[in-house]
Amino acid sequence: MGSSLLTNSSAMTALQTLRNVSSQLATTQNRISTGMRVSTASDNAAYWSIATSMRSDNAALSAVSDSLGLSAATVDTEYTALTSVIGDKDSGLTKLQALLVEAKTAGIDRTKIQADITQIQQDMKLKANSATFNGINWLSTTATTPTTFNLVSSYSRVGGTPTIGSITVTTANYSLYTSTQTGILDTAASTTSPSINTMSISALTDSAADQTTLDGYIAQVTAGINSVASAAANLGAVKNRLATNTEFVKTLMDSVDRGVGQLVDADMNAESTRLQALQTQQQLGVQALSIANQNSQSILSLFR
Repeated sequence: MGSSLLTNSSAMTALQTLRNVSSQLATTQNRISTGMRVSTASDNAAYWSIATSMRSDNAALSAVSDSLGLSAATVDTEYTALTSVIGDKDSGLTKLQALLVEAKTAGIDRTKIQADITQIQQDMKLKANSATFNGINWLSTTATTPTTFNLVSSYSRVGGTPTIGSITVTTANYSLYTSTQTGILDTAASTTSPSINTMSISALTDSAADQTTLDGYIAQVTAGINSVASAAANLGAVKNRLATNTEFVKTLMDSVDRGVGQLVDADMNAESTRLQALQTQQQLGVQALSIANQNSQSILSLFR
């Protein structure tokens, strides 16, 4: 094909190649600067859509993690108070039981023992009233206290349907005191017997009838210890479940992050190698275009 002043095929080919290399170079530089292979929907609509949904799921999981932390703090507060009410040889129901057994001793001054019992009763009530976290108290309840609490524990999504899991806590299982006196410690043993919270031995004597009354008090406190221990054990199980779920949610969030990364993150090693190759191609393209343009200059020499 002869040389033409109007159509420089070599220059057109070189320019097209250079334009293509420049486009690839811009794409590679964008991946390097953002660290992402798919940063917009135009890069890869399918992957971008999946990654966006997974990021949304991770945001929901983050909210679940925060909720689990709040729930764990609430359960821990109630659990701590329950174990404190059970007490030991120096406090709580355990000490109260020991004092009642001591009161069985003939000739003992039960008025002085009652002074200790009263202090224990008041201390247990104070601990129950103090077991409040974020306005929630399961140990000392009123008529406005919800009968159940749902502690958010998990989040999952299948297709477009999200599912939020929760742990249901029934307040009555942990109530030591209620406004209607139906709690573990303020429920009367019978219509003629007091509750653990109000029992008094000051007026009791060594008579057989009063000794029988003391036996009933001891049995009542023993049952109270078992009930409070059962409630504490139940909360301990909830506490462990929350801890397990918290760890799982954190692990799941990391897994989702890795999944998103595999979809959209750029391989920086590959991109840096590609950048050097494209820069070299660009330089060669510029030189090829320069050579093609020089062909037109050669035609001028024929007319000198």
